[in-house]
Formats: sequence, structure tokens, C-alpha cells
Amino acid sequence: MANFNMQPKKHPMPTQPAEERSRNFKEVALGYDEAVAIDEAKRCLNCKTRPCVSGCPVEIAIPEFISFVVAGEFEKAYEVISRSSSLPAVCGRVCPQETQCEGKCTRGIKAGCEAVGIGNLERFVADYHNKNAARRDLADVGAEYSENAENSGKSVKRYLGKAAVIGSGPAGLACAGDLAKAGCDVTIFEALHVAGGVLMYGIPEFRLPKEIVRQEVENLLRLGVKIETNMVIGKTLSIAELKDEYGFDAVFIGTGAGLPRFMNIEGEALKGVYSANEFLTRANLMKAAFPGSKTPIQKAKKAVIVGGGNVAMDAARTAKRLGAEVTVVYRRSLNELPARREEVLHAQEEGIIFETLANPVRLLATETKDPRDPGYGSVCAAECVRMALGEPDESGRRSPVAIEGSEFTIETDCVIMALGTSPNPLIKNTTAGLVVQKRGEIAVDETGKTSLEGVYCGGDAATGAATVIKAMGAGKKAAKSIIEYLQKNNS
Repeated sequence: MANFNMQPKKHPMPTQPAEERSRNFKEVALGYDEAVAIDEAKRCLNCKTRPCVSGCPVEIAIPEFISFVVAGEFEKAYEVISRSSSLPAVCGRVCPQETQCEGKCTRGIKAGCEAVGIGNLERFVADYHNKNAARRDLADVGAEYSENAENSGKSVKRYLGKAAVIGSGPAGLACAGDLAKAGCDVTIFEALHVAGGVLMYGIPEFRLPKEIVRQEVENLLRLGVKIETNMVIGKTLSIAELKDEYGFDAVFIGTGAGLPRFMNIEGEALKGVYSANEFLTRANLMKAAFPGSKTPIQKAKKAVIVGGGNVAMDAARTAKRLGAEVTVVYRRSLNELPARREEVLHAQEEGIIFETLANPVRLLATETKDPRDPGYGSVCAAECVRMALGEPDESGRRSPVAIEGSEFTIETDCVIMALGTSPNPLIKNTTAGLVVQKRGEIAVDETGKTSLEGVYCGGDAATGAATVIKAMGAGKKAAKSIIEYLQKNNS
């Protein structure tokens, strides 16, 4: 037992003080240092059954990488992680480890004990590599060829064909990385002006620094992946054109789920009402909240965020940093909030108010009738109703039921709807023969194959909004299927 740390609690993640961080966009979590990482790694029992691995959507060899952390061999730990994950620095920050790998950890089963901080250790290892390690030549793992392969000792990877990846979010990046390593000529087509998808436009800087995303994208470029930005597939080019005119042998659709949902209540068209998608995209990617922006975003005095997921927490904490007094309105209780516990705790520490068991029924406009008045047509309050929890619905959670006569109002000049998203219909509307599900998700089989020959899909475009790591898992699964397809057709 000498090499084990049998403390029941994991090492807490150091963070910026709440009062300080609520006024800036710097990363909240500060990361482990080497000594703390090694001590936390010693809490791992190295179970023979490896239950933690079964909880990881990309099946990282968790006990193996942790054992290298214990030994202080951080680069070897990184090599283990990178076999399965193309975005370790990202996943170490934003994955819901508590319901995945850490949720299966043996150390966390006993009452009063906590799981090993697997996510914190993954982040530490990735950050160590990015900060300290010399950039290794990715020819060792990439789809590169050498005339002197026999002399160099490197194996020659056979050219498999051309693959197009639509979207550069987690699913697209994971798929592209695995395809490139297998010997594919890969081009990513991204609709926005920068690569990274939701990692760039959706997740705030204080939770995921954009430099981290840029580093991960750079690693793909070193593998030989090409990225074409400002390419809206379904408008700039169609999937049929990619295959028939540009010679792509296979196509992966990883366009995510960026179409926002609204409540369809009175007042949603008022000025000052945003979808969380728009609000975060403008704040994160367009820097609309900062001086000099050509498309400024409203700096609210009092903001109401409707919803209880991670996106709602991101929107609430962003609005707080822009100077607003923020209230989160959620129709169930605090216990049912779907957001990560860590994000909820951080929001509470930062002074964000939670108005639970409540639901908006109407948004009220200012009383001014003069169109020349800056406040004309603007939201001034959210009328809400109190809720009670009834019987469980199909999701297993108790259904919220409105309490008659319990209406109340919250004064606000900004309302942000964080109610989930669905896939953009552009590709389905411009791609003949592509079968979609009832809610607009692209229909795929267990391998990621769509109804079209050589066309695959994964991530939120196929499942609806989910987690980064699940999207990555879907991208990797589709990549495996595409490789098998290309091997069969090009043999």
C-alpha cells in the first residue's frame, strides 16, 4: 500500500477566487501542479476490471495513463491518452467525468469517498505536453510516406483515398484525425471563419481557453489534414458535388446541432431576447461585448437565463462577466438541474441567482410607444409561474406542473433562452435521398453510415445536442467505418 494514496477525497481543483473571476474571462480552473497530480494519481487502485474505461466514450486506457503519472512519466501518459483521444486538453476541461469515467471509479463507490480525479489528471497531462514537450514529428503517427521507409524504420501507410469532413467540431476533428492517421487525404469544410466548431463559438474562454482549441487543431494540420473555412456545405457546395465533382470517396457529416429552440411564448421577438447560441457565439467568437466591436452585444443590467443545462450556465456566467445581475429560471428543482455540478457550484459562487421550480409564460415589453425611443420594443420583465413536480415523464424525471394563480414577474432587460438545439436543416434540405429522423437528426446505423453510399454522420447532427466526448466517440466510430469502406472499395 506504500505507493497508494488512500485519502477518501480527491485533490480539489485550484480556482480563481469567485469575486475576482466573475469580473474577467480568464480560465476559472487553474490546474494541478506536478506534485498534486502524482499524489492524486496514487489514489488509483489500478483495478483489473478497469470499470473507468467502460465509462469513457472513446475508451481511453485510464489505469495505464495514470500509472505513468504516478511514475512522473507525463509524456508517456500523454501517448496513452492520445491513442484514443484527439482532444485531451479539451476533454480534461469540459467532459462530464462525474457521470462517465469517474462515475464508474471503484474509489467513488464507498460512502464518503470520491472517485479519482481522472478528468483533472487528463487535463494536467495534456497541458504538460502542450507546455513542456518539444513538438514531436507527427510523421510517426500520421499519414505520411517515405521513399526511405525501409531505412528509416517507419512503416509505409497505404493511401486509402479522399475523405471530406463537414464541420470542425468535436466529431469532425476526431473523425479527421483518425482518418489521417490511417492514410486518408482529409479535407475539413468549416462554415465559420475559424476551425473548432462549438469549442470555439459555444464554450466560453473562462471554461475552455481558445488557445487550447487552436493547439489541438494545429496537431491535425501537422497530420496533413487540410481545413477550408467559410465553406457552407449545402450552400457553397453540395454533398453530391463533393463526391461527383471534387472526387471525395467518402463524406462525414459532423455539423452539430446549432439551431436554437424557443418557448413560443408572447414577447420572444422583443429586443433583448437572445438564444443562448447567438449570445455565446457573439460573445465568444465575434467579441461583440468588447470595445471596438462592429456588432456590439447588449450589456444588460439584469439578465434572465431560461434553462438548466451546461449551455445555460455558460450563458449565465458570461452575462455576469459582462456586468449583469443574473437570474437562472429553471422549471424543476436544483436537484434536477442537468448541468454539471461543478458548473452550478461555480455559478452560485459567482453570485448567480437560481429561481427554480419556475417557468416563463410571457415576456413583457417597455411601455414606450415612440419608435425613436431606444427602449421601444425592448423586453422589460419576464412573467413566470411557480411549478410543482408531478409524476415522472419518459425521461425518468418528475414532470413540472404549473401552480394556478402563482404568477410573478422578474425585472429584466435581457432574456437568454437556453432550451436546447437541433440540427440545422440545410444539409438535409439540399441532399437528395438523405434520410432524417422526426426531429431533424440524420438517420445512421450503428456504424455511423447514412442512407447514402459513402456518406457517414456522427455527433449532435445524428443524436441531437450531447457532450463533446460523445461526439468525439461518434466521430471515431464513423472513421473506423469509413476506413473499412475505403479499404474495401480501393483494394
